[in-house]
Amino acid sequence: MENFKKTNQHLIIDVLQSWNGLTLEKLFRERWKAPKKLVHEWRMSKEVTMNENNVTWSTILNAGDTISIPLLDHAENETVQAADLGITILYEDDVLLIANKPAGMETHPSQPGDAHSLLNGVAHHLQKTSQTCMIKHIHRLDKDTTGAVLFAKNRLIGSMLDRMLEEREIKRTYLALVEGNIKKDEGEIKEKIGRDRHHATRRRVSPTGQTAVTHYRVLNRDSKKNLTLVSCTLESGRTHQIRVHFSHLKHPLAGDTLYGGKKIFPRQALHARKIEFIHPISEEKMIVEAPFIDRPEIFDLNI
Repeated sequence: MENFKKTNQHLIIDVLQSWNGLTLEKLFRERWKAPKKLVHEWRMSKEVTMNENNVTWSTILNAGDTISIPLLDHAENETVQAADLGITILYEDDVLLIANKPAGMETHPSQPGDAHSLLNGVAHHLQKTSQTCMIKHIHRLDKDTTGAVLFAKNRLIGSMLDRMLEEREIKRTYLALVEGNIKKDEGEIKEKIGRDRHHATRRRVSPTGQTAVTHYRVLNRDSKKNLTLVSCTLESGRTHQIRVHFSHLKHPLAGDTLYGGKKIFPRQALHARKIEFIHPISEEKMIVEAPFIDRPEIFDLNI
């Protein structure tokens, strides 16, 4: 059950049982770990109210109390140009949403004036549904990777989700079709990843690179097509991580010509299938799956 709703640029939150006994200060600083600057801003403006009254930040919370937080950040969205790109929204509430990114589309504009990214498509959805709020992507997917991308609709949620991503509290599961037959049913790839000096966009396994760990599990093998379907989760989110790691194992992703894969598909066969996290406000377990959107389909789960 949602314990929050947005009205007239305020976020109205019903205090959860699990917050009983916390002060308003502790809720923001310790439970939510909200940015100090934002908390200071709200303390100074005295705009955070409880049960429609101005209260001190040492006020103790009880289940059933209602907190109102100002959301005067819709102006931050004006820089994002809305474009109707037919984006599918997989989940949405008043503070966040999850969209399904198609192939051939950047997560956010790569240069000024570019309006063909997922962010532009999501901005159009907000415009169409008469929502005035900021929109911010929490993580990215490569241009030719499809699947679930998480967005925040205000600064507080944006900072909470950023921290959760950093602290690995947001779990993302990917599906990949790789070339060859991976013998082990499951494993982990622990290889540091750095830039490739000889190529502008490519990454490579490098002892001086950033730590990167990929866990994988084989779901199916197709000996006729010589492909293996794997499910992957990351302990880190480096650029091209799954693509670099499997290429390093001599099992490049099917269709991934940048990393040695054969051009059997128009793109690398990688899809962000599932995203799981505890909702920052309702504290409910969220599990959202992204269906495949390639036409013709790349992924055949029965290979």
